[in-house]
Amino acid sequence: MSWIYLILAGLVEIGWPVGLKMAQEPGGRLAGIAIAVLFLMASGTLLWLAQKEIPIGTAYAVWTGIGAAGTFILGILVYGDPVSLARYLGVAMIIGGVITLRLAN
Repeated sequence: MSWIYLILAGLVEIGWPVGLKMAQEPGGRLAGIAIAVLFLMASGTLLWLAQKEIPIGTAYAVWTGIGAAGTFILGILVYGDPVSLARYLGVAMIIGGVITLRLAN
């Protein structure tokens, strides 16, 4: 169950940078910050639950890896972030590291 909590925590982690991005839009400051805070709280709670059985270093690395890769993909698909082979390779290494940590645990 801890790995499910951790994966969910990583996916929810994607929400707070999106909230901060929304806060930059005209008229969206308050709603965006509120969304960011709610996602931060939810993500942190799920990470806390996951760390009951998963070592802290592994949990934190997987949590941030899922959040970083997910935010990267969302940035490209929704916000038109730049695309390059080097950026894709960087995210592929993050994902590879997350998979390696899961297999090593």
